[in-house]
Amino acid sequence: MNVTHYIGFDVHKKSVSFCAKTADGEIVEEGKLIAQRATLRQWASARTQPWPGAMEATLFSGWIYDTLKPYSERLDMAHPAMMKAITAGKKKDDRVDARKISDMVRCNWLPVCYVAPPEIRDLRRLLRYRSLVVRQSVRMKNKIAGLLMETGTPYNKEKLHGKKYFAELLKHLEEVPESVHDLLRMSRGTMEMFEAAQRRLIKQLLANPPLGRRVELLASIPGVGEITALTWALEIADPRRFSSSSRVLSYCGLTAALQSSAGQQQRGPLSKQRNAWLQTALIEAAKLAPRWNPQLAAVHARELARGHRNRATLAVARKLAAYLLAVDKSGQRFQLRATPAEAA
Repeated sequence: MNVTHYIGFDVHKKSVSFCAKTADGEIVEEGKLIAQRATLRQWASARTQPWPGAMEATLFSGWIYDTLKPYSERLDMAHPAMMKAITAGKKKDDRVDARKISDMVRCNWLPVCYVAPPEIRDLRRLLRYRSLVVRQSVRMKNKIAGLLMETGTPYNKEKLHGKKYFAELLKHLEEVPESVHDLLRMSRGTMEMFEAAQRRLIKQLLANPPLGRRVELLASIPGVGEITALTWALEIADPRRFSSSSRVLSYCGLTAALQSSAGQQQRGPLSKQRNAWLQTALIEAAKLAPRWNPQLAAVHARELARGHRNRATLAVARKLAAYLLAVDKSGQRFQLRATPAEAA
């Protein structure tokens, strides 16, 4: 007779603690495994009973999830922020955590979070790495300007990072130590290396046919460029998991935190529970999008008239997220609606 075992995993960099329980809460087996693919596959393939399982989402969970999923009846990833509230207690160790997760699976209390397909996670890793490369490139640009200011060298801020202008600037440096010459050349070379790397990463991402088609569709929205479209596509993954624009706004961190008690509501600053990559991309895009999109320009002007520039940018970001969700879910290119004045 097959008896379902409900298994909770507490994952770490070097080990995975597990606890298997029956439907009535009896512990069947528990222990600790070395966090290696061969060990996990050997353990999972040796199980004779069907088992649903779960683990908390951490830095190490992705590859462990992919390794164990083919052997499970159902494998879920638990939302870490919600898990903190559920598993709070005086005693906390790997064995206790595995038992609690097992109980959540058994009682259907687990706060499940979405797990993107492996191919999306792989592409997302490339895009996030590109953000790191861009930050390093900006640091080198700032360092070049800092070295010139430090030595009292005048320069044209708009032309400084142009290849021809920089080469001429180096030739005509006066009363500047030779060490600064070397540092400027080194900083310039490093900056060019990072910029070439980020271009290669973008080219590699767009070479993926499904992602390339999706980015082209999203970029049909005036004001949405390649980077915004790539960030949306890879961070959202499946747009159908959001039933409304309000849900996607919350996920993107474009809504305020809400505290409600005894019939009173208090709004706070933007919630910290969000996808920070999407929040940054949408807010940055919202600063430029009104130049290219009349509808977004109207939203920005209306909010700006109320006297708060940041709120105007936030309103544009919210509208932009709604556009992106609508286009992504429909699979149709963006169509700019006529305003009432134009229709008349």
